[in-house]
Amino acid sequence: MFGIGTPELIVIFIVALVVLGPKRLPEVARSLGKALADLRNATSGITDELRNARVMLEEEARAVSNSVKQPLTSPPPPNVVAQAPAPPQAQAPSAPEPAAPEAPDAAAPPKPRDV
Repeated sequence: MFGIGTPELIVIFIVALVVLGPKRLPEVARSLGKALADLRNATSGITDELRNARVMLEEEARAVSNSVKQPLTSPPPPNVVAQAPAPPQAQAPSAPEPAAPEAPDAAAPPKPRDV
């Protein structure tokens, strides 16, 4: 687990027995065991949540990947011809056209003619 073998565990147990005494050692060991069990349960819950989130992200990425690939691999419908829209053409500024002569006003009286 932590690279601790049997000899190291025996030394730790003997030191704990000397420091805590025979009366307090079972209480401390029990509370330490409960704390480790709670820690293990909490970390397993977090691990499960992370695993579920990773699976959901992978599924979404797979769905997006499939939706992007699908139009590229399927042929267009038989009656529809795909045409790209024509790019807008930039028009060079042109000189203004000369103004058209004004039409005579219908309400204006005719000019007299010289005879």
